[in-house]
Amino acid sequence: MLIGDRLRDLREGKNLSQGDIEKRTGLLRCYISRVENGHTVPAIETLEKLARALEIPMYQLFYDGDEPLKLPNLAKRKTSDEIAFGSSGRQATYLHKLRKCLSKTDESDRKLLLAMAQKVANGRSRRAGAEA
Repeated sequence: MLIGDRLRDLREGKNLSQGDIEKRTGLLRCYISRVENGHTVPAIETLEKLARALEIPMYQLFYDGDEPLKLPNLAKRKTSDEIAFGSSGRQATYLHKLRKCLSKTDESDRKLLLAMAQKVANGRSRRAGAEA
């Protein structure tokens, strides 16, 4: 599907002229014509203006079905908190024990552990970069 053809069909379906769209969007009529004839590919911001001018949700510019689009059930997706390391299961148990141990160490020992962990992490990232 060409976006220009879809825009023309939607515009004509609402009995609007290119001049009407020009007034509603502030885009030049000659630019609207170039888009509809496939000579120009509009930017996302321009598509948003055109969708507002046609009084339709933006997805309808790309969807030509007769029935309304069925949205996926987004409630079933995991949140970023659920995906994070240590948010559940064995990782959470390990992280809890690590926190408990670190709370018992003094400041200088924590700094030493952090410095060692950073060196290990930097060594791994350099090796991964060299292998790629």
